[in-house]
Amino acid sequence: MTATTPAVKNVVSVSLGSSSRDHRSRAEFLGQRFDIQRIGTDGSIDRALEKLHELDGKVDAIGLGGIDVYLYAGTKRYALRDGLRLLAAVKQTPVVDGSGLKNTLEREAVRFLRDELGIELRGRKVLMVSALDRFGMAQALVDAGADVLFGDFIFALDLDKPVRGLAEFEALAEKYLPDVCKLPFQFFYPTGKKQDRPPQPKYLEYYAEAEIIAGDFHFMRQFMPDRLDGKIVLTNTLTEGDVDDLRKRNVRLLVTTTPDFGGRSYGTNVVEAVLVALLGKRWEDVTEGDYRRLLDELRLKPRVLQLNPSA
Repeated sequence: MTATTPAVKNVVSVSLGSSSRDHRSRAEFLGQRFDIQRIGTDGSIDRALEKLHELDGKVDAIGLGGIDVYLYAGTKRYALRDGLRLLAAVKQTPVVDGSGLKNTLEREAVRFLRDELGIELRGRKVLMVSALDRFGMAQALVDAGADVLFGDFIFALDLDKPVRGLAEFEALAEKYLPDVCKLPFQFFYPTGKKQDRPPQPKYLEYYAEAEIIAGDFHFMRQFMPDRLDGKIVLTNTLTEGDVDDLRKRNVRLLVTTTPDFGGRSYGTNVVEAVLVALLGKRWEDVTEGDYRRLLDELRLKPRVLQLNPSA
């Protein structure tokens, strides 16, 4: 009797980002084949809702890209109005935003940097462009002894307000986030065609003083200077063009928290959607233990690229 080949599982990321960054690839995890696709809606919530309705019940898992449903600071979780609206549009298919995985996968990336790449983090100056959407990474960097500048006000609100302590950051989040979460997501995050325009260099002193630049790539890129000589960049969701651009800016080392899928590092929402499809559970039923077990089985490693080793 011939064993049947398991059907391909379909995972789609519906993103508020630019459609110019769309990508499709095949991958295999634990013997299960996947078709993985990213569809950008150029900043349009209405187009994203239309696409979500179209996919609901027809694919194995959906990721929400270019937006978060939940932001975290300390033990508190804050829900974004627009994120909840997108989440509520999907009734049948498991849908995720990546936040459930960031606390595990991105903490692990910090450990990988220190223990497997031998990069000493204690005392190193880190520009964390956005901690609210990557609190696990931010907290792991602080725990490793790094000197972290939290840039959420700078990069999300274009306010020259650096925050240099985790306790101060959590207090400010508790003060401002309930109101910020009610704003349209495009108010504080580069969506759609904003992701395609060239960087507008600004706040150069914060880039200059940092040895490591970490966090969301679109936040990182929007004010990026022409030169980043010798810097280490810890991020994800990069196209081949993004990698080339960082190489030209003389970045020394690039580490992406998600692995390479067909020449591209997808967002955390895509990896989380793959894991949820493997688990066969709804998002609200998945535990942190589920994620840790699967990540151990999959042995996913960050992607490491020496862009300019002598920089």
